[in-house]
Amino acid sequence: MVDDVLVLNKQRVRELFDLRQRGHGGDSYEEDPYPAFHRLRETGPIHAGVVHRLIGYEGEATFQGLPEPERPHFSAFSYEVCDRIFRDDRVFRSSPIEVRGDEGQGVGSSMLTMNGPRHRRYRGLVQPSFVPNRAKWWIDRWISKTVHVLIDGFEADGRAELNVDFDAAIPLLTITGSFGVSVTDALDIRRALSGQAGNPLSQIESLERILMPIITARREVPEDDLISVLCHAELKDEDGTHRLSDREIFSFSYLLLAAGSGTTWKQLGITLAALLTRPELLDRVRQDRSALRQAIEESVRWNVTDPMFSRFVAEDIELCGTVLPAGAVVHACIGAANRDPTRWPDPDSYDIDRPPTPSLAFGGGPHICLGMHVARAEMFTAISALLDRLPNLRLDPEADPPRIIGLYERGPNELRVVWD
Repeated sequence: MVDDVLVLNKQRVRELFDLRQRGHGGDSYEEDPYPAFHRLRETGPIHAGVVHRLIGYEGEATFQGLPEPERPHFSAFSYEVCDRIFRDDRVFRSSPIEVRGDEGQGVGSSMLTMNGPRHRRYRGLVQPSFVPNRAKWWIDRWISKTVHVLIDGFEADGRAELNVDFDAAIPLLTITGSFGVSVTDALDIRRALSGQAGNPLSQIESLERILMPIITARREVPEDDLISVLCHAELKDEDGTHRLSDREIFSFSYLLLAAGSGTTWKQLGITLAALLTRPELLDRVRQDRSALRQAIEESVRWNVTDPMFSRFVAEDIELCGTVLPAGAVVHACIGAANRDPTRWPDPDSYDIDRPPTPSLAFGGGPHICLGMHVARAEMFTAISALLDRLPNLRLDPEADPPRIIGLYERGPNELRVVWD
């Protein structure tokens, strides 16, 4: 698939990866939410209501657990409370109902919405492909080739818009490549996942058209890729040991493609924006790639691309003096939690020399982000390649500086750069 990267339709990619054109997630929000996050956290770790209304945003915003108007909603803003919500999956559940995995299609029937032992069994099937020592497998098979072919496409131009022409394509082509999907089909997958395929049925049909023939082929002849892992994994449950059904593999695939093709794009852009607007830091990571790893970790703490995740409350519980009734939705505002001054001094500063302190950027507890090590590998490989191949890389002085926009999905509006 990597050999086809150069035929990417850049205009189509720009349309598919424009933060301002998806109609959900607070797309139109262009303010800095962190002053409001601070005010809310300082007046109490938990507030009744949803995050976007509490900070004064009146636009439409859908997300996991939203809108759910019939349920009471609460939002948590301190690190301690958000961490507890993530860790206690008995009380704070990913779905209000029990999800089996062999019913329905899409993310709603995937391990993302499973709870307890069932979630652990399903996650365990693919966890070995995402552990740190498998990062080299991802880099050698998909990430490095994709990164360098993309740079080949604009290296001679002396300028580029990195956010879409580079950042967006890397995670998309990495995860779809691990499923044996062509570049053309990768863009169709992005269109379906972003809601631009029309109604939900057409989204499912679009993905089935692409994925089901691959699933059939990998069942017969496995290859060294992720879809083969799913096709030949054995699930042990109360009924014994069995292979995943086509429906289960499709739901797994839907989740991995949705998660793997979006968030790293935006976080890579946020990291590049942080470095490019601080030339002294960019020079430092150019000379010392261990500092680049620190820069990535600080980026995901300082300005996380998905600053909120939601959980459904399974039983009445009191948190910090606030009673959350069974059936409520609690929104863990990890953007606020990751800038909690009780855990990080001067939390609004982007400081790559901070002592290592885990954040909630990738969530926490049993549902901690499965692909976090792949995401780190993508960001490190991509930024390293830019610094190696584009001398004197810097922001385009003729363009406006990048701005981080969005509310529940945050990322740069653009990243225009030049080099010598």
